Amino acid sequence: MRIHLDVLGWLYILAGTFGVLTGVSLIFLAFGTTYAVGELGLASSPSATPTVWLLAIAGGILSTAGAAMVFVGRDVTRRGRFGRQGALALASLNLFLVPFGTALGVYAFWTLLNDEARGEFGRPLRKTNT
Repeated sequence: MRIHLDVLGWLYILAGTFGVLTGVSLIFLAFGTTYAVGELGLASSPSATPTVWLLAIAGGILSTAGAAMVFVGRDVTRRGRFGRQGALALASLNLFLVPFGTALGVYAFWTLLNDEARGEFGRPLRKTNT
């Protein structure tokens, strides 16, 4: 199970890094669009401002979510205090990001929702009715 936890942590770090890079590039695209609209003299264009705001907000959300993925991934690999709970919370959100997020979410649930993983994170084992 240790290998699966390490792989899951590194997959979270990788996915989070891609999210941060995508978010930062969208923010740069928003600034570039603002600059280009100003240079072309289209400042009064009704479609320019909402587009810039949409790019900036999407970039901010992606950057924040990516940073959270990186943080949780580091915590999972180190078996930190919030690693398991954070990974499960993000896995439920990742299920909606077809296809890679769905696969990552299913793998996270499969890896983290068993007694071996609970033991790795210092959580008490579930009681079985036998």
